[in-house]
Amino acid sequence: MQKRLATSQPLLLLNMKKALIITYYWPPSGGSGVQRWLKTAKYLPKYGWEPVIYTPMNPEANTEDEALLKDINPGTEVIKRKIWEPYSFYKSLFGKKSSSSDGGKHIKANLIGSSNKGLGHKLSMFVRGNFFIPDPRCFWIRPSIKFLVEYLKGHPADVIVSTGPPHSMHLIAKGVAKATGTRWVADFRDPWTEIFYFKHLELSRWAYRRHRKLEQSVLDAADVVTVVSRKMQEDFAARTSTPVKIITNGFDHEDFVNVEACGEGTGDKVVGKRKFSLVHTGIFVDNGNPDHLWEVLGEKVSREPQFREDLQLRLMGQVDASVLQGIEKAGLEGNLINMGYRPHDEVVQWQKGAQVLLLPLRKEPEAAAILTGKFFEYLASGREILAFGPTDGDLAKALQETQSGTIVDFQDKEATRREIDRLYAKFCKRDTPDEEKPLSDAVMKYSREYLTGEMTKLF
Repeated sequence: MQKRLATSQPLLLLNMKKALIITYYWPPSGGSGVQRWLKTAKYLPKYGWEPVIYTPMNPEANTEDEALLKDINPGTEVIKRKIWEPYSFYKSLFGKKSSSSDGGKHIKANLIGSSNKGLGHKLSMFVRGNFFIPDPRCFWIRPSIKFLVEYLKGHPADVIVSTGPPHSMHLIAKGVAKATGTRWVADFRDPWTEIFYFKHLELSRWAYRRHRKLEQSVLDAADVVTVVSRKMQEDFAARTSTPVKIITNGFDHEDFVNVEACGEGTGDKVVGKRKFSLVHTGIFVDNGNPDHLWEVLGEKVSREPQFREDLQLRLMGQVDASVLQGIEKAGLEGNLINMGYRPHDEVVQWQKGAQVLLLPLRKEPEAAAILTGKFFEYLASGREILAFGPTDGDLAKALQETQSGTIVDFQDKEATRREIDRLYAKFCKRDTPDEEKPLSDAVMKYSREYLTGEMTKLF
């Protein structure tokens, strides 16, 4: 067991109830998968709950962000135990690089998100879907149940929370809750069998039924199921009598308070001439590549010398090769700054300094149900969002509700052109950076502090 120190307020332990949180991702692991419960745990003491974190000592991750450690309250109990995962065999067999740290989304980043669709790709998907059920963390389930059942005998908890993906965390919680009778909240940051990449896993009929059976057992055994979007709520509620509640992702307002925008022509951090900067942060995958956007920008650059001078594309995070190829094909390589993975604190600065924040979903029907964690951070930056995806999905409704931007269908090149023209005209009308405005009530309801209070009502 380890105690993590941080700079936030000390944990007040007297008269607090305890929440055992089972999560695969925890600092110093970086990426979006860690954010939801790191931030929730940060604010739990305000509502009378003491978090106890159960997480692997040696998770498979290729990004670390030490800056996230500051969000762990002093005195928070973090139980870390070794996990065995079959990645060394898996990577040697298929030549894969280390997986993404994005909440169990290594398949999305490295397999589904890749432009490689050959035989090796299909074989790797088959192995992933049929041999590691529900995911490659499945070998941690039994030893974790045994350990936590014994642990809770001496350290009782009032509620158990499991967060997935990876969905093996739910199976750990199910076993512990059954053995101890402790109330259990199963939190789904993404769907299980309805997630967009599930249909690409090359599943046998047996494996498909196994996934569905395990998913159903979690839905039925949990005391409460929490999800992040309306569509997920509808899908799960149709399959179980267990209450299914929406607790969306959100943003931590403390990450944005007194944070200076970073970028060309932004306050004291001026790097050069003010730019029409289109910024994307996080994983940028092949089936989320907005091809028509690059075409529109390339055509405008070729026609308008001033636009060529003003335009800047700034990418932060893992970027699929097909995205970079599309940008190069459009003749935009001179406008591109590809920064790679950056610490979360720095990402926030660039978000606040952007003229436009790019938010492509995925070219999958399931994208209608997606409200990514990135969307909420974009909201907190106060910058305008240009999204790509279903124009009648959950993201479209949230953009309209918060008046924070526009969504365009991936295939609608003319709508893309109109939006770029509108945004650039807006940019040209201002000689100085936009003044920072207070966030609206519609936006503030997505703050992590408020959402933590809503979550504790379910505890």
